Amino acid sequence: TYIQTHADKYLLVHSVEDIRDAKRTDRLGVCFDLEGGRAVGDLAELVEPYYRLGVRWMLIAYNKNNRMGGGCQDDDTGLTAFGRQVIDEMQRVGMVIDLSHTGYRTARDVFDYAHSPVNYSHSNPNAIWEHERNVPDELIKACADTGGVFNLNGIGFFLGDNDNSTETFVRHADHAASVAGPEHVGIGLDYVFDREDLDEYLMSHPELFPPDKGYTGGIKMIEPERLPEIAKALSKIGWSDENIIGFLGGNNMRVAEEVWK
Repeated sequence: TYIQTHADKYLLVHSVEDIRDAKRTDRLGVCFDLEGGRAVGDLAELVEPYYRLGVRWMLIAYNKNNRMGGGCQDDDTGLTAFGRQVIDEMQRVGMVIDLSHTGYRTARDVFDYAHSPVNYSHSNPNAIWEHERNVPDELIKACADTGGVFNLNGIGFFLGDNDNSTETFVRHADHAASVAGPEHVGIGLDYVFDREDLDEYLMSHPELFPPDKGYTGGIKMIEPERLPEIAKALSKIGWSDENIIGFLGGNNMRVAEEVWK
């Protein structure tokens, strides 16, 4: 309702053409995701009504296990039969499969099962900074092999020791590109504007955000306004204009054009 009321500034995105229309008319295009398969409960048929409401990708899990599969901070037992049903529905309606927050074994199972591009919407290479939320090179390469995009997170404690420097972010991006190819790397900053709400939420859900894993107050982030600086830094280390444009959104547009219906 808010988006419809402020249609001069925002556009609810349902299609790739809506994205182009938002850019042409200088509006912010908004689409939705679901952070974890718990949103469908035990009804795979809920995928289609979510898609009709504007949800364009869904995570398999969010740190903890659910009926679909395992989270990255849990005893991951792999993709379940129900998880395969939900993936079938997602691929049928045109919803992108997302593996951020998902456990290693479940991610491996998804790559073996899915036949459409699979994305990581907001993750980082574990080879640069070790954290359970970060992803080993093997899975980054597997993501690229599906035609998907590995999108870089801008949260400080996934980049380093609460490090939100441009230099560190670019190091993560360049490593991911060396593994997956620059045409399979993008941006998923995970930026939060209301820091007080974020801190309160983290502190009240230690089962999802253990303090010993870095989930504490005062988290540093890469802010969206820094994208021009990041683009210049990538150019300085040798990225082509074509690869930078892909990184800034073109690569994810390619996945949307292939998957969304």
